[in-house]
Amino acid sequence: MSEETPGFEEKPDVPSDGTPEETEAADSADQAEGAAPAGDVTDVALLAQLDQARTALTERTADLQRLQAEYQNYRRRVERDRVTVKEIAVASLLSELLPVLDDVGRARDHGELVGGFKSVAESLETVVAKMGLQQFGKEGEPFDPTIHEALMHSYAPDVTETTCVAILQPGYRIGERTIRPARVAVAEPQPGAQAKAEESDDSEKDSE
Repeated sequence: MSEETPGFEEKPDVPSDGTPEETEAADSADQAEGAAPAGDVTDVALLAQLDQARTALTERTADLQRLQAEYQNYRRRVERDRVTVKEIAVASLLSELLPVLDDVGRARDHGELVGGFKSVAESLETVVAKMGLQQFGKEGEPFDPTIHEALMHSYAPDVTETTCVAILQPGYRIGERTIRPARVAVAEPQPGAQAKAEESDDSEKDSE
């Protein structure tokens, strides 16, 4: 039988090539290395969640911008339709007043626009002008089929193109909208007059 020496305790084996402090540091390093993979997994999960949040934010921002653009387009359409409806309503009302304005014009041409009738007529013309009604059509201007309606036709030696020589009824417009074309008498150059003018010009050039 072996006998234990009293007063001595067994100590853990210490590697011959290191101190106890070095051993403890090595153990701590091993523990840290073992915990590192768990931290990496957590970081990857957080990055994935961040990417998802960024993607969702980008999609929601795009949706918001699209809705805002659609709303702006809707507002523009509503405003455009409102203006169009207003113009149509005003044009319809003023169209009903055109015969009255024609009577006023004829009375003025014949010197019958006097007294109280003159005051009323001028007030009416002022009101319709404020509503945007404009009169057009003058003698001597070129004939334009988009704004003129030819009721009479003739030839004239002193015109070089189809010309309005008389305004039978003035035209009226609101802005760019024509509510009645000007009714006019037109004159065209005499047949062959253009050819004679060209021959005359050629002969003058030859003489020079």
